[in-house]
Amino acid sequence: MSFINYSSREINCKIVYYGPGLCGKTTNLQYIYNKTNPETKGKLISLSTETDRTLFFDFLPLSLGEIRGFKTRFHLYTVPGQVFYDASRKLILKGVDGVVFVADSQVERMEANIESMENLRVNLQEQAYDLNKVPFVIQYNKRDLPNAVSAEELKRVLNPRNVPEWQAVAPTGVGVFDTLKSVAKLVLNELRKGGQ
Repeated sequence: MSFINYSSREINCKIVYYGPGLCGKTTNLQYIYNKTNPETKGKLISLSTETDRTLFFDFLPLSLGEIRGFKTRFHLYTVPGQVFYDASRKLILKGVDGVVFVADSQVERMEANIESMENLRVNLQEQAYDLNKVPFVIQYNKRDLPNAVSAEELKRVLNPRNVPEWQAVAPTGVGVFDTLKSVAKLVLNELRKGGQ
């Protein structure tokens, strides 16, 4: 549901980072924000609650090119991880153009990953989106931890559709920009298809 700003000649796209609590959504966005050229990004906004927070910022990547003379500006959001904040999750998904599901690789977090993936599917359906049709990538975060489940097992459980997937260690940046570029490319491909 991209928003086109004709006066600035920009297409605004919304990418939402979704996943269970403490899986690394915030760390991903903070890493991207810190490594993005200050001249191409807006402010990092944090909406905090007692136990979680939602982050948001926008940036204009120079390397992704234009679509029919329009620059593409990406707005990145995280959702609160706890199920308690489901209303916030639904609100943040409104108008989404692409989704990154950040899975926590730790064995004891597998159930939370599965629950969060199902929650994503349900919340998208409630807003007339189909997860099978939305640009969607999965990031297996925390790959550096000793209790990390094998990538093959994560794929078997969380990625039966074989969408693009990346292994990551968000605090060090491993896989962070690969994940972002992957979902951005899918979003841009959808935009190009939509205008034909």
